[in-house]
Amino acid sequence: MSLILFIEQVLNGLQLGVMLFLMAAGLTLVFGVMGLINLAHGSLFMIGAFAAAAVAGSTGSFLLALMAALAAAAAAGALIEVLIIRRLYQRDHLDQVLATFALILIFSEGTRWVFGSFPLYLNIPTYLSGPVTLPGGIQYPLYRLTLIIIGLVIALGLHLLITRTRLGIQIRAGENDREMIAALGVDISKLYTIVFAIGAALAGLAGALIGAIQSVQVGMGEPVLILAFVVIVIGGIGSVKGALIGSILVGLTDTLGGLLLPALFRQFLDVSSAASIGSALASMLIYILMAAVLVVRPTGLFGAKA
Repeated sequence: MSLILFIEQVLNGLQLGVMLFLMAAGLTLVFGVMGLINLAHGSLFMIGAFAAAAVAGSTGSFLLALMAALAAAAAAGALIEVLIIRRLYQRDHLDQVLATFALILIFSEGTRWVFGSFPLYLNIPTYLSGPVTLPGGIQYPLYRLTLIIIGLVIALGLHLLITRTRLGIQIRAGENDREMIAALGVDISKLYTIVFAIGAALAGLAGALIGAIQSVQVGMGEPVLILAFVVIVIGGIGSVKGALIGSILVGLTDTLGGLLLPALFRQFLDVSSAASIGSALASMLIYILMAAVLVVRPTGLFGAKA
């Protein structure tokens, strides 16, 4: 395996990681502040992707498509929180799981009714298409490199929002003692709606950005949601920093595992057997990583100590 191929796969893992961060950051904020298990977060990812594909198809503008994804997902998230989620905060986690699972079915069938069963396609804009030459002569797709930069910029912006703004102070206080900040005059219902809308907007943006790489189809958010749950378990529930580190670890583990394990097994087995066994083990690596982290840190890398 050449060094250039290895570096390209590292960049692919980083790109996957920062996109997972957009999903996991909203998920960990919602759980950390509200204590809510939201299985419908993947549906907001799907809504953003379909909104972007529809707007890009009608206007031809990728930037308008991203803005539509943000707006549609944020609006859907706020509407869900006001109409449904708000009634679940004091309920058992099983009730939250059942209600948000029902939302998955509603959104999936509703999206299929509006857009049909066939996938949509979101084209990469011409100004982001093609490769870019990195130091060392490495040719890497400009769009994927842009995704990495966008994800890191959003991570920095979210960090500043949480640590340097009044809203961030309220969010951090809400994680520790929601009754106290409510007693101090903070409108806790409004805060919950804003947090849920922010998480939904991040998920919708991730769906739109990923939609230009893969097809936009019903149910596309659920596999990403599973990885996002792995990320927040590894990074620590309620920690944005943990979500970023966990996302990058999962992205690199998943990408490099799929590259290195089949190559390792080819030293001992024939090509077909090495590929099948290596691929099977590679798909398990992120869960092995999660188990290893939980053995050492039961609350995740940056979660609160038990």
